[in-house]
Amino acid sequence: MKQRRGFTLLEMLVATLIMGIAVVGLLSNISTSLRNASRLTEYDRAAILARQKMGELLVDRRLPVGMPLEGKFDAALTGGIEAGWRARVTPFESLPGAAAGSAVLERIELEIWWASGDGRRTLSFDAYRRARLPAQEPAQ
Repeated sequence: MKQRRGFTLLEMLVATLIMGIAVVGLLSNISTSLRNASRLTEYDRAAILARQKMGELLVDRRLPVGMPLEGKFDAALTGGIEAGWRARVTPFESLPGAAAGSAVLERIELEIWWASGDGRRTLSFDAYRRARLPAQEPAQ
């Protein structure tokens, strides 16, 4: 009597079921990885925009202290995604009783926002710079 070689129908069904479970798991992992990569790309773009804007804010000595500043980024820089920024310069540290012209430390708070899906995402940054206390204008 010859021996038959091959697989039974039951063995084929079990193998197909195992392969199906493995493929579903792999596709789920790939989908999650793509979502994470997209989100990280958004954060990278926001960090690059923040670095550029923070550099501009740090060198501009004419910024009003204590007043909020805001604007939007050019769509060419953001890849067509709506994005903008808010910033505020505040005194951070100075000597007690410091006179006009004394050195102080200013804090620049920058928030970058962008549209993502149904909502809005934000990243916040702080930087510090040296400045001089302005002369007080006489009261009128």
